[in-house]
Amino acid sequence: MSIFCIIPARGGSKGVPHKNILPFMGEPLMCHSIQYALEADLVDRVFVSTDDKQIAEISRTAGAEIITRPAELAGDSATTESAIQHAVDTWGKMGETPEIIILLQATSPLRPAGSLDQALKKFKNENFDSMLSISPTHRFFWRVDGQVARAEYDYLNRPRRQDMTENDIRYVENGSVYIFTLESFKSTGNRLGGRIGYTIFPEEYSPEIDISSDFILLEEIAKNLKS
Repeated sequence: MSIFCIIPARGGSKGVPHKNILPFMGEPLMCHSIQYALEADLVDRVFVSTDDKQIAEISRTAGAEIITRPAELAGDSATTESAIQHAVDTWGKMGETPEIIILLQATSPLRPAGSLDQALKKFKNENFDSMLSISPTHRFFWRVDGQVARAEYDYLNRPRRQDMTENDIRYVENGSVYIFTLESFKSTGNRLGGRIGYTIFPEEYSPEIDISSDFILLEEIAKNLKS
């Protein structure tokens, strides 16, 4: 059963220019995702999909294979799914047909060591069509309806963090890992579909890099995790 990993990395970014290759813990941000994939025993090949020559060179040096993405699939309006489809088409032209595809987002560099192999074993053993990584959150969620705030929990019986039960805890999609079969992607056109499983990363692994200050925040978290 062949397992390919794809890491999409556009050259352009309105929020943080060149964020995929900005330094994080002493090396380009995306190298952390490449290394995470390469360290997994069950992953056969690791690809970076990019339109940027500098990203391609850094990724190749880090050990990834390159899928050159056309400009029309790398603009601000381009979806991650379009990058996946392009990768699938590229593999097909190469005569390669992976049964399982892993999607890693470079902007989620905090992942527990060994967690990818664990997730893949669960994915295969449970016969899921797709899987995502989630993290627990102890925040209390609200929705707004016009000028009115509506709670998504019982604020009259607000639980303390240490007293929260499984039913009290909510989970966030942390963006770190997605796993899906090629068959599922072809039938849905999406990374998630069919019977969806999950793998849980601890809460401290949930932050993503979206803005410049996130680099500082996540580096502090990464240092604490290492120690």
